Amino acid sequence: MNSFSGTATYVATRELSTAVNAAIQLQKPLLIKGEPGTGKTLLAYEIAQSLGKPLYTWHVKSTTSAQQGLYEYDAVSRLRDSQLGSERIGDMENYIKKGKLWEAFASDEQAVLLIDEIDKADIEFPNDLLQELDRMEFYCYELQRTITARHRPVVIITSNNEKELPDAFLRRCFFHFIRFPDRDTMQQIVTVHYPGLPQELLAKSISTFYAIRDVRALKKKPSTSELIDWIRLLLVAGVTHDDLNDLDALNELPPYLGALLKNEQDTDLMVALRRKGARPY
Repeated sequence: MNSFSGTATYVATRELSTAVNAAIQLQKPLLIKGEPGTGKTLLAYEIAQSLGKPLYTWHVKSTTSAQQGLYEYDAVSRLRDSQLGSERIGDMENYIKKGKLWEAFASDEQAVLLIDEIDKADIEFPNDLLQELDRMEFYCYELQRTITARHRPVVIITSNNEKELPDAFLRRCFFHFIRFPDRDTMQQIVTVHYPGLPQELLAKSISTFYAIRDVRALKKKPSTSELIDWIRLLLVAGVTHDDLNDLDALNELPPYLGALLKNEQDTDLMVALRRKGARPY
């Protein structure tokens, strides 16, 4: 199997690439944590693309149960068909809806399985998947059959640290925390998205971005994805690094600040700092 080292559209640090490849070699799920907007979810898509494998995505919500990842039995449809005398009633598989784990297990080739934001679900959710992810099989009671993975999938699990995950679950994973990119890495990321971006505008926008992130009282610091959005708006509007410098000289806020700051408290804070003559960026 080829190793993962990022793609043309995804900059992976050496530490992240090492973590991905180690999890694949150990045949353990890769548990990824990090700030929102640092590319945790996107990583699974890029791994699938890089390795040329199919991708199955399971986006977890607060109401999601572990059983939904395996399969769901549609008893209502079966009852209705029995009342109507339908020929479908003779085949139980007509009433089984395969979940994402089952689909990944049934893949004709090794697949990448993304379990996204596992910490959104109930605290018992990870424990309910221990055996399935460890043994790569589960039992379907309705069909009276054990479903076993044809090929052990590459499992990527993301978490935003909204709640602690059980120790028994953590022991079965390879863990990696995506640290927020330093300026050099961020420059590489931005260049991947905007290869023709003028160097002076690149330097100024990144400098402004990190200066805003350094304001300690911010409730929500802007993320990588928000920087990408902000630069796109600057390019569409034709804003240059000279324009940003002029706004600094006039003690004015940068344009399209709503792409970076996502609540009124943070926006008011930046306005107040400007009024006081402070220069956070």
